[in-house]
Amino acid sequence: MNLISLGIALSLATCGQYRTDAVQADIHSTARTEMIAPAADDIYGFSFTTLSGEKKSFADYKGKKILIVNTASMCGYTPQYGDLEKLYEMKKDRLVIVAFPSNSFMQEHSKNEKIGEVCEKFSVSFPVSQPVEVRGNNIDPIFKWLTEQPNLDFTGNIKWNFEKFLVDEQGKLIHRYRSATTPLDENITGVI
Repeated sequence: MNLISLGIALSLATCGQYRTDAVQADIHSTARTEMIAPAADDIYGFSFTTLSGEKKSFADYKGKKILIVNTASMCGYTPQYGDLEKLYEMKKDRLVIVAFPSNSFMQEHSKNEKIGEVCEKFSVSFPVSQPVEVRGNNIDPIFKWLTEQPNLDFTGNIKWNFEKFLVDEQGKLIHRYRSATTPLDENITGVI
């Protein structure tokens, strides 16, 4: 970058017209997970912030399987929250479920309180993250990592709300499931 370009960038930054991804994420009221380690070979290098503002590290869940789900409050699949809670209650001795609300498909509330109300409706007791982006230019680091990890099923972009990612006790992605696979499907319950 030459001095003129640097000067222009600094001027724009000062005027508030030049925004970093972090600021853009804040403007859109979207949280971002953090990568604790420089390069993640497993999920334990990531952390997230819950709807209530509590920081959580995936390292806290070592030794358990983790089911990560990108959720939305105004989707035809939203009732899956109920089955996710049933699954969590049945298997919580060896499974953690983490929901990541997302407005990537324009079906999520913009306020954490509204998302919390939907979770209360389904008696959700597992961790729920603040909203994140699950695809596109502002994809959250955890979903970038998840969509690129080798597993027995498929890789690539998330196609819709309520896709599921199953991580084993060593923090490695082992299965992915599309939205239509319900949380109580034998393809999920049979490997937990």
